[in-house]
Amino acid sequence: MADDASQAIPKRMLPPLSTENRPFWTGGADGLLLIQQCTECALWVSPPAADCPDCGATLAARPVSGRAEVLTYTVNHQPFNPAVPVPYVIAIVKLDEQADLRIATNIVDCEPDSIHVGMKVHVRFERHELEDESVFVPVFAPRIEA
Repeated sequence: MADDASQAIPKRMLPPLSTENRPFWTGGADGLLLIQQCTECALWVSPPAADCPDCGATLAARPVSGRAEVLTYTVNHQPFNPAVPVPYVIAIVKLDEQADLRIATNIVDCEPDSIHVGMKVHVRFERHELEDESVFVPVFAPRIEA
């Protein structure tokens, strides 16, 4: 599924990779959105952490469906990063796996004025290079229901 990763445009500001966040940023190589899940209580945890915030147990990166719903969003018209063309959409999406499992992302492949709260979306990946390593930024696009 790595062929589903889109080109590295636009350039993005990327965080340094750590033990906790590396699976999230590299899972897209296999077409997988990897989120940490507690090995004891099964709580999904995002952003990545060292251990479970509920029970303190170990977390393991596991694939999720990549299906989500837009909870809130903003359309940015200010070019904060000159490499990112405006307008662009920043959103908080709720992943289908757990009611409070949310990530900040960009919504792509649609006009900004077509986005709405409750919109069904699915993950896509943008490939970028970071310190001689490929990272895959998860972005979300509208989901077409059959």
